[in-house]
Amino acid sequence: MVLVQDWMPPSRENWEFIVWIWQFFPLIALAQWIPAVNRIYQMGKTSSDSSFNIPGRIAWIVMELPGPLCLMYIMYTVPSSIGLHTLPWENKVMGAFYVMHYIYRAIISPLIAPSISPMGPHICLFAMLFQVCNSISIGGWLGGYGHTTAADWQNHEANYKAGGRMELGMMIFFLGFLANIFHDDELREIRRAAMRNQARREAEKSDDERPKTTKGVEKIYMVPRNGLFEYILYPHYLCEWIEWTGYWIMAGLGCVPARSFVINEIATMLPRAVQGKQWYIERFGKEKIAGRKAVIPGIL
Repeated sequence: MVLVQDWMPPSRENWEFIVWIWQFFPLIALAQWIPAVNRIYQMGKTSSDSSFNIPGRIAWIVMELPGPLCLMYIMYTVPSSIGLHTLPWENKVMGAFYVMHYIYRAIISPLIAPSISPMGPHICLFAMLFQVCNSISIGGWLGGYGHTTAADWQNHEANYKAGGRMELGMMIFFLGFLANIFHDDELREIRRAAMRNQARREAEKSDDERPKTTKGVEKIYMVPRNGLFEYILYPHYLCEWIEWTGYWIMAGLGCVPARSFVINEIATMLPRAVQGKQWYIERFGKEKIAGRKAVIPGIL
C-alpha cells in the first residue's frame, strides 16, 4: 500500500536524494552549540517548565516509534515495487536489530521508567523528523536499494571477509546494546531508590503525620557511580554509539545510510553530553565531578 506517492515508500531517486542530503545533518546539529539555540532545545534533566510541554512518557513514545514503523513498512513494500521476491538474510537480520533496539527505546524504556521529564513539542517534532529521515535512509538500503543478493554481501568490501564482518558487527552491536540498557537502568535505579525511600518514610509516619493527598516522588538527582559512570557522565550515549558502529560494520564501511546514522547520532548527542556535564558541575560542584569526562573516557 502506497501512503505517499514516490515518498512512502520512496522511489529509488527520492531515496537517493534523502540519503545524500541526510549526510549534511551534522551541519544542522551544530546549532546546539549556540547558547541561544541551546536554551530552547533542552530536554531531560535540563528541560524547562512550560504549559506547552508534553508529558515525558507520551512524548518519548511518539517521537521514537516512527523509526521502526517506517523501516518495517519500507522493507515490506519496496521489494515488491522493484520486483524482488525475497531479501538476503543479512538484510532481514539488520532490519530485526533496528526494530529490536527501538522496541526497547520507544516502548519498553519509557514504560518502565519511574518518571520522565516533560518535553517541549518542538523537540518531539524534531526527533520525529530525525527518526523518519533515518528510517527511510536505512530502510530503503535494506529493502532493496542496497544489497539484494548473497553475492552482493560476499563481494562487498573486499579488503576483509564479508562473513567475518557480519559476526564482528553483531558482537559489537550487542555489546553496545546490553551496555546501553545496563547504564540506562542505573539511572532508573536512582529514581526507584528515591521512591522506595519515600514510601518507607511515609510508612513510618503516624496517621496524623501523613498528608491528605498522595504526591509522586520529587525528582532526585545523584551522580551515578556504577559501570562506566565511574569515568564518564553519559556512558549510555557512548554505548549507543558503539551499538550503531557495530551496525555500520555489519553493513560494510561503504554503506552510507549506516555511516550517516552513526555520525548523525554523535552530532546530536555530543553537545547534550558536554552541556549535561556543565549541569552536573553546577548542581554538585567540581569536586564531585572531578575525574569524570562527559562521554569519552579520558578525552571529552
